[in-house]
Amino acid sequence: MSYLMKGFKCHSPVVRKLAGSLFKAHTLKNTLGINEQQFKISRASSQLSSEKTDSYNYIIVGAGSAGCVLANRLTEDPQSTVLLLEAGPKDTLLGSTRLMWKIHMPAALTYNLCDEKYNWYYHTTPQRHMDNRVMYWPRGRVWGGSSSLNAMVYIRGHAEDYNRWGREGARGWDYEHCLPYFKKAQTHELGPDQYRGGNGPLHVSRGKTNHPLHQAFLEAAQQAGYPFTDDMNGYQQEGFGWMDMTIHRGQRWSTASAYLRPAISRPNFSVAEKTLVTKILFQGTKCIGVEYVKNGQRKKVFANKEVILSGGAINSPQLLMLSGIGNADDLKKLGIPVVCHLPGVGQNLQDHLEVYVQQQCTKPITLYQAQKPLNMVRIGLEWLWKFTGEGATAHLESGGFIRSEPGIPHPDIQFHFLPSQVIDHGRVASTMEAYQVHVGPMRSTSVGWLKLKSSDPNDHPIIEPNYLSTERDIWEFRQCVKLTREIFAQKAFEKFRGPEVLPGNHVQSDKEIDAFVRQKADSAYHPSCTCKMGQPSDSTAVVDPQTKVIGVENLRVVDASIMPSVVTGNLNAPTIMIAEKAADIIKGLPSLQEKNVPVYKPKTLETQR
Repeated sequence: MSYLMKGFKCHSPVVRKLAGSLFKAHTLKNTLGINEQQFKISRASSQLSSEKTDSYNYIIVGAGSAGCVLANRLTEDPQSTVLLLEAGPKDTLLGSTRLMWKIHMPAALTYNLCDEKYNWYYHTTPQRHMDNRVMYWPRGRVWGGSSSLNAMVYIRGHAEDYNRWGREGARGWDYEHCLPYFKKAQTHELGPDQYRGGNGPLHVSRGKTNHPLHQAFLEAAQQAGYPFTDDMNGYQQEGFGWMDMTIHRGQRWSTASAYLRPAISRPNFSVAEKTLVTKILFQGTKCIGVEYVKNGQRKKVFANKEVILSGGAINSPQLLMLSGIGNADDLKKLGIPVVCHLPGVGQNLQDHLEVYVQQQCTKPITLYQAQKPLNMVRIGLEWLWKFTGEGATAHLESGGFIRSEPGIPHPDIQFHFLPSQVIDHGRVASTMEAYQVHVGPMRSTSVGWLKLKSSDPNDHPIIEPNYLSTERDIWEFRQCVKLTREIFAQKAFEKFRGPEVLPGNHVQSDKEIDAFVRQKADSAYHPSCTCKMGQPSDSTAVVDPQTKVIGVENLRVVDASIMPSVVTGNLNAPTIMIAEKAADIIKGLPSLQEKNVPVYKPKTLETQR
């Protein structure tokens, strides 16, 4: 996804120079109030303290959406010592989030898609059902992980996603056991209720723009016969409404901001950046620590309780396989000694695919002018000074969920509306006044896998999402395009509607729509399910419902990889929930539970809307 502050790095030298001048002027003025105490704390704690032994109670691998949550919650107990290891750098400069505006300014998010400094920059195999296209998969490699790169959309998924998890073997992970952890994590700006939290570290705000195109989109959806929902994370996901966002007082509110920084001064907590974990260490099948590389030096560190992998849906299975846990035949071919034959590692890969349906706008009210260099400088200066203005939002403030056809019990298509044009993940500047929706199916039947390319931890794994490999998925994408066109054709858009840009008016037949999808669909950046949670009797499961890796001791995985199946929506909020719930499991606490919370069901399944 791409938004307002198009990547200076990706475009002209003039724009890069302007960005540099802005940064220098801002630094020299020294009006930005660098918190000296924060700087001292982060500088001291970013190193593995020489005063401590090389042993901790818990070692967490990955300071991303799950790892930051775990680090905070586990160090609440002053008797528990925790080491958090992150392959990427900090998300601050001189202790300041303001100076690291490329991450913390919501509208600047495409910088991170252009910059390998904060990004693993993965690519898939050529997709044989998508004209052999190689798909780009950005993933966070920085404090906060992908919550420092994403579009800040806070979507929990549908209650039935979690009830399905329970049926798939993840006992104790149904909606009534997950909802309390969504609430525990959250402080919603609208205050607590039966669905929202009011006292958690994760600040969530509600879309509130008066932009006429967002207003037109919501009006058009209702003209097309869909309901308005006042909280798609609450009672009723189905319908169209204002998005929740992990933006707080005009800044990205990543898990580094929400969980890591508040815990970083605790004496029982150590965190290291630019530290690549290369192997999990075992004595037999008992996990005892990890091997890592920092500053070119290979070292070992030990855990006397547990090692917890929170590297995400690509890195966690990769590290398991590098360490001898996976399909024994595959590991032997690479010369990796087998610790435990666990064939589900790296299998069951699921993602959301999406297309952009774009319409030219007849009025100069999109974000096109805001992306001109001088306007970007003006927007950037306002944000740097006050955290306000067009830089203080990612502009994805409205969206919705609908059912693709009659008989579907809960939504299976998601929309994000944007008053701008996106080209190539935002790595190419927009060319015209236009608006668009990002639209895609939520529960695709195509399932992929990932495997090691070699035994070298620096080699990216082979990623095979197997997109569009079923007729059902192809049909659902046709519906996505047709239903979006129907919304865009409503009266609410009459005064703004120009020619269709994508797919274009020449694309009408099912065959033409299918070809468009093959050529233009891209990942929505939601890889998951590669270390599936399930019962130990399930040969495809990798972790049990306590998040313990099956067949070994003292090793857990806690991140989006343990989802049994992908949820209906974006993955950051569910990943944070998973880590909150796992923290209670690790502490030995009984699970929170809220019974009989009402969830909307359509009055009839005989109609699509």
